[in-house]
Amino acid sequence: MRTLITNATLLDTDPQPRVVDGDLLIEDGRIAAVGRGLSADHVVDAERAIVMPGLVDAHRHVWQSVLRSLNPDATLGEYLDLVLGRLGPSFTEDDVHAANHWGALDALDAGITTLYDWSHVPHPEAALDGLARAGVRAVFAHPDREALTRLRPPAHVTLALAATGPVYGPVEEAVQDWKTAREMGLHISLHATGTGAVESMHRHGLLGPDVMVVHGNGFTDRALRMMADAGTTATVTPAVEAQMGHGAAETTRFRAGGIATGLGVDTVVTVPGDLFSVMRAALPGTPAAEVLRMATIEGARAIGLDREIGSLAPGKHADLVMISTDTPGMAPVGDPVRAVVGSAGRADVRAVFVSGRRVETTSARARERAEEVRARLTA
Repeated sequence: MRTLITNATLLDTDPQPRVVDGDLLIEDGRIAAVGRGLSADHVVDAERAIVMPGLVDAHRHVWQSVLRSLNPDATLGEYLDLVLGRLGPSFTEDDVHAANHWGALDALDAGITTLYDWSHVPHPEAALDGLARAGVRAVFAHPDREALTRLRPPAHVTLALAATGPVYGPVEEAVQDWKTAREMGLHISLHATGTGAVESMHRHGLLGPDVMVVHGNGFTDRALRMMADAGTTATVTPAVEAQMGHGAAETTRFRAGGIATGLGVDTVVTVPGDLFSVMRAALPGTPAAEVLRMATIEGARAIGLDREIGSLAPGKHADLVMISTDTPGMAPVGDPVRAVVGSAGRADVRAVFVSGRRVETTSARARERAEEVRARLTA
């Protein structure tokens, strides 16, 4: 099927965010062409809207959707104790499925078409199915390497290793985890801050373009050079990092060092589930156009999917977000790039497409299930 999106302000992100002239043609779920004189069986009129690549959330614990705003003023220690220490182990298989389904819909509703789900909760099969049911494109990362060998994801979900070592586990275990992941061709992601983690990874041959480090607050200049030399990427979560006391986000240092850097929500326990607010949190020290790249093509590069998503290049998946420009929160629009980064919000998202298909971003039954899980866990 061929679909033509017309009358839009088309906003591409590569090599730099800019408005491009023409209409956008979708064929078989991918972008076929951008230009004038195009035709299709189905036409979508996007007048008074920006159409751009869908947002890429490069780090989120999706299962925590049912714990939304549970403790917005939590420190990192309080969050770890409450969510991972007390509530996480109580999640049943049905709880995980409901939470991941609702969390993926939450992301889609905010114009996020790709999620990197760092899932450190039991029942990976249920978590994977929850993502798949929502229709979001996802990288599903889990620490259980045995589970990763048996999971069978659908085409729009890829698997990854959510590594605990060498930061939160022994380096010997990390070496074995990396070996298994690389034999399977999986992307690898880990949390790390402070000094020593990158240096240890370097000594044990763990750095590489298949590795993404999340946070990185307090990394030494030497560690950044090691990452850049190895092609290792990074993701920052500036809203959570500011709230929980990680320290200043290392956005400018990573990017100045040539390290591809994405943006992540991280956890809705303490911050909203949209990437618009995260983009604004990333603005200090970084121009709006560069922040938009981090939320699209650079985020796609950080998670290893930049050949498939993140820009309007023909051949890529037609993962798109349509943002209204006539809402009270957006109008009048001068520079579309600055408007998206500086003003847009969840309420301005008019439509979301994954592989060229307009997706539903809510479900009454999914909401009811999420509410039931929340009520039981917090009773």
